[in-house]
Amino acid sequence: MKIHEYQAKELFRKHGVPVPEGTVAFNTADACEAAGRLGGYPVVVKAQIHAGGRGKGGGVKLAHSADEVRQHAAAILGKPLVTPQTGPEGRTVRKVLIEQGLNIEKELYLSIIPDRATAQVVIMASEAGGMDIEEVAASTPEKIIKVMIDPLLGIQAYHCRQAAYGLGFVAPLSKAFMQLLNKLYALFIENDCSLLEINPLVITAEGEVLALDAKMDFDDNALFRHPEIVAYRDTDEEDPLEVEASKYHLNYINLGGNVGNMVNGAGLAMATMDLIKNSGAEPANFLDVGGGANAEMVENGFRIILSDPNVKAILINIFGGILRCDILAEGVIEAARKTGIQVPVVVRLEGTNVEEGRKLLAASGLKLMTATDLDDAAKKVAGIVGS
Repeated sequence: MKIHEYQAKELFRKHGVPVPEGTVAFNTADACEAAGRLGGYPVVVKAQIHAGGRGKGGGVKLAHSADEVRQHAAAILGKPLVTPQTGPEGRTVRKVLIEQGLNIEKELYLSIIPDRATAQVVIMASEAGGMDIEEVAASTPEKIIKVMIDPLLGIQAYHCRQAAYGLGFVAPLSKAFMQLLNKLYALFIENDCSLLEINPLVITAEGEVLALDAKMDFDDNALFRHPEIVAYRDTDEEDPLEVEASKYHLNYINLGGNVGNMVNGAGLAMATMDLIKNSGAEPANFLDVGGGANAEMVENGFRIILSDPNVKAILINIFGGILRCDILAEGVIEAARKTGIQVPVVVRLEGTNVEEGRKLLAASGLKLMTATDLDDAAKKVAGIVGS
């Protein structure tokens, strides 16, 4: 789950991580009032969306007066903001962060992420922070340092010194940075984060080290432990079909292609999407109904897939284990009758009670195409959308 910058900074403050003073605003009047409370100009007007690259997209503006705050807020609020991470359609801005301006001397990059390959937590940092960090990572990766931390051991003083040295910190700023890093690590671990990123982390002319930006992602599987984090969820920033699917505990991701998929098991779903693409079509979604799915979940999955106007055909690929093939067939039949499926459906069933499932589908009177194996299924559905 992602949260907004202003929400991440609320968590930073609670953990003692220094950030600029700022207030979220939902309209131009609120923005001007928030700027006035900061006690002086310049201030920064920052669009709040779940995407990076806001500065390059025109979503971060410096204001030197109340009139400029009003102008910038009016130009950003309610408008789509296009960044390298939003796609060409952009993302509508519904709120802005009004934040004090700083005398910045240096911009750095800092992040904490889990590394599944080594089962360690990694601190990544670079002296080349700012808007072009992606280019730095691509063209000069040697400028990015990595500090590996055993999560069972936790962060140690030598980890902090290694990061501080790599970023060129000297006393007394090195001490301030190491204190900040310790607090960030605690925040990362305590909240089951999958990403904590500051770009940029700044050094000011007054000798302060502050998080000028804040990005946090959380492990969805751990959210049951963090109701206070769940309260930060902004469904306006999520795909409507993905929000709907989450209500029924379905693992759904909208991909924008033309072949809807219903599969049980994430690995099988990935393989199915690969085969669809290799056959010349494009997967419209990832949908894992899970091993314990029932007829109702299958019906809801169908309804969500059919809500996507890009879907021209549906591929059902089920390996019957915990989810028996006859149960899946009953769900498909019920869903077809309730939703009135108007697109071709290709079904590939294998596993527990597969013959019973095939008999139910054959006797249903529905226009379904059966496939002998996964490769046959992918070719058939690709042929349908291709024609």
